[in-house]
Amino acid sequence: MAEGKDADKTVPDPIEMSRALAAIGERSQKLVAEFLQRQTTSRDGVGMADPLNIGHAFMEMTARLMADPSRLVQAQMQLWTDYLQLWQRTTQKWLGADEAPPLVAPAEGDRRFKDAAWDENAVFDYIKQSYLLTARWMQSVVRDVKGLDDKTARKVDFYTRQFVDAMAPSNFVLTNPEVLRATIDSRGENLVKGLENLLEDLERGDGRLEIRMTDETAFEVGRNVAVTPGKVVYENDLMQLIQYEPTTEKVDRRPLLVIPPWINKFYILDLREKNSFLKWATDQGLTVFVVSWVNPDERLAAKTFEDYMLEGPLAALDAIQQATGEKSVNVIGYCLGGTLLAATLSWMAVKKDRRFHSATFFTTMVDFTEAGELGVFIDEEQLQALEARMNERGYLDGSAMATTFNMLRANDLIWSFVVNNYLLGKEPFPFDLLYWNSDSTRMPAAMHSFYLRQMYQQNRLVEPGGITLAGVPIDLRRVDLPVFILSTREDHIAPWKSTYAATKLYSGPITFCLAASGHIAGVVNPPAGNKYSHWESDGLAPTPDEWLAQAEEVPGSWWPHWRKWLSKYAGGQVKARVPGAGKLRPIEDAPGRYVKVSTRD
Repeated sequence: MAEGKDADKTVPDPIEMSRALAAIGERSQKLVAEFLQRQTTSRDGVGMADPLNIGHAFMEMTARLMADPSRLVQAQMQLWTDYLQLWQRTTQKWLGADEAPPLVAPAEGDRRFKDAAWDENAVFDYIKQSYLLTARWMQSVVRDVKGLDDKTARKVDFYTRQFVDAMAPSNFVLTNPEVLRATIDSRGENLVKGLENLLEDLERGDGRLEIRMTDETAFEVGRNVAVTPGKVVYENDLMQLIQYEPTTEKVDRRPLLVIPPWINKFYILDLREKNSFLKWATDQGLTVFVVSWVNPDERLAAKTFEDYMLEGPLAALDAIQQATGEKSVNVIGYCLGGTLLAATLSWMAVKKDRRFHSATFFTTMVDFTEAGELGVFIDEEQLQALEARMNERGYLDGSAMATTFNMLRANDLIWSFVVNNYLLGKEPFPFDLLYWNSDSTRMPAAMHSFYLRQMYQQNRLVEPGGITLAGVPIDLRRVDLPVFILSTREDHIAPWKSTYAATKLYSGPITFCLAASGHIAGVVNPPAGNKYSHWESDGLAPTPDEWLAQAEEVPGSWWPHWRKWLSKYAGGQVKARVPGAGKLRPIEDAPGRYVKVSTRD
């Protein structure tokens, strides 16, 4: 009897199942109607991409491919040969022969095929290897097409990979062994729950799919992320300036200003106490200020890159002097914040403004010759389409930026959640980093258009006088203060070999450091975590590869290496400064109002 009762628990209640399906059907009907209505008026693309322009690239690729059919025939023959070998090995495996090594294996770090059945079960092993063979064939065919210009070739390669990733057998119920087991064990409840999750994400995105990457109810800015104690001591239209409470009796005389990117929110540097760079820097005896950028709406549509300079780092310098009495400040710029910092330093050099004493750049592009995969989205046709979208609202919606960045790592940041949330019917795991990643920001139309055109498309920042800000032609060769450049080896957003180009631009003493991992994990790598490594060198080299060849790999975080470098520019020690003790009165507690504004507000 006990066994029978236990067995009954695995059978879904038919009445509850019917109610769930009826509710899903009703919600689906409404969503489909809203979706179809939106398609008649919307110009939205996929992230920052323009679907029409993508189609043109593939049409050109197909025309070139058909012009030389012999290459396609050779590729087809190779694929056919590979499939014959795979079928032969699979047959031997079914017959119990000694297991031969796989014909093709997933790339190292590919987590889609981590379930044991992909290797142990002959059917799923065949499905996996046939997919990998086809994926390899498809990508090699499009890469070998002759006569395409570089931009078109990269675009075709990128979107072919998007298609290949989307078609992975792990993304479908009948070809994913883990999903099949869950479906059998739960009598299909996982799929019903997954459909509910899908509808919730569509409703949350007003008809656009916004995949939940984490349990967003588990986090709240100012409650359990972005909690380092401090005060907002200054604000304007574009930013709030936060000064953190000291944790040491003595501090460096020169304060530290951190300029994060405004494509994301600053608290990537202040997620939790144990991995907060801002808290660690405070504990190192630094008076830390950070810029918290506004999440703009249509009222700030006309704000320019120049405005971000004037109302960002330059306004922060004035405020820091009032708060501490110090004119000389050390500064960090992260990603786009670093690009802004480089332009600002050049502007200040012309103005003979020496208030920044040293500068640190985290994963910062200034030379966009090799801009990485983000360059796929930057050409005249796509920029015109993007500008049309921005001009309708006055800004680029945060979801477009988020989708664009997620596409760079689609298997990790899109398809893994499709499987978890929609096929397995699970709730996403609470993870602070993914909460931050989902907390996107908007881009003012004027600023974003200038940034994409002048830097990504035309690479004007690297040209002496190529751009002008507040009446001053920008020349990065004028940047002659001490510089520390941190890059990360697996960076998909600011490729490290591209960031190395800055070592040939600035005129002052330069220290280059390379961290393991990527754009975020390589930067947010506290010493206590004992993770990753970094490369140090006393000198530079003509090329990034030559630099890496002579650099020393050091286990663990780069943070102490940077702190040792910064100590040379401390300016001595003074009594710790408390927010509000100077001429600026606190406005509110950190992290302030600006960072709490959501794109859904």
